[in-house]
Amino acid sequence: MFLPSRLPLIQAPMAGAQGPALAAAVCRAGGLGSLPAALLTPALLREHVAAVRAATDAPFNVNFFCHVQPRRDEAVQARWAQALSPYAAEAGLGGTPAPRGPARTPFDAALCEVLEETRPAVVSFHFGLPPDDLLERVQRTGALVLSSATTVAEARWLQARGVDAIIAQGAEAGGHRGLFLSPDVGAQPGLFALLPQVVDAVHLPVVAAGAIADGRGIAAAFALGASAVQVGTAYLLTPEATTSDVHRAALRKATDDGTRLTNLFTGRPARSLVNRAIREMGPFSEWAPPFPLAAEAVAPLRAAFEKLGRGDFSSLWAGEAAALLREEAAEPLTRWLWEEARRVVDGLKL
Repeated sequence: MFLPSRLPLIQAPMAGAQGPALAAAVCRAGGLGSLPAALLTPALLREHVAAVRAATDAPFNVNFFCHVQPRRDEAVQARWAQALSPYAAEAGLGGTPAPRGPARTPFDAALCEVLEETRPAVVSFHFGLPPDDLLERVQRTGALVLSSATTVAEARWLQARGVDAIIAQGAEAGGHRGLFLSPDVGAQPGLFALLPQVVDAVHLPVVAAGAIADGRGIAAAFALGASAVQVGTAYLLTPEATTSDVHRAALRKATDDGTRLTNLFTGRPARSLVNRAIREMGPFSEWAPPFPLAAEAVAPLRAAFEKLGRGDFSSLWAGEAAALLREEAAEPLTRWLWEEARRVVDGLKL
């Protein structure tokens, strides 16, 4: 196996829904726990890495976003705030949401310095790769480097730039799409179409990601050529996750048809459980500023409605298999996922 963990199972990094506790718990069970760094300053990243290492001596993954920070356009921001103003008034925010700075930052030299100091075993990227000079610095730490591909073309692009493994992210996956070569989400295949085509197109290990929530999904991914699987949504109801109360309540009522891709919450396509914002505004808005600037006007709405116990404007990230979730601690859940996958494989009669 190419991963440094005992099991070929990666816990998907979920910015905003987890911290070190979830990553460490998965590591203790033999999986590869992941730390999401998109919302962290360098100082906080150091703290989170230290917290995982204090809880386990197992290897783990640190994940970063690689988007290009857009130029702020005040007219675009004002138009978006105006579109949301009726909801702001309803929430008691004075008619126009108060602006909030974008929380998600791309991988940069300061974050790279933390990697050089702390040297995690695995580093993964979303939305492509960082500039060549930063990527070379990461590679010199000895870390295994992974990145997400939503199409065969993206997988080939990543291979040409020297990654060690590719995460094939199917259209079913929860959270942000890892797309970076084309914004056309309609052209991105589901996992069971994407996975074997990526496996055939590259000579690197391929990690399957997208609505894998039980042993059946894991077994199927390996049957289609995966070298490992990445599981995210399945961990959102664990006590170690920092999933909000409104998000947990929505997950408990999830159905097979209850998610949509949307740009409303951050400006970039991401899969969320359907809530009031998606129903009333539609899943995509041409008025939403580019990622991550759309979140400025949405964040105060999210906070205001969550205080009322409502997820009207919450980013309820979830994959299409959310209805399969179990409420269990992360360590036994990780063990169950792998043991169930083995039982499925052993029980196949072909």
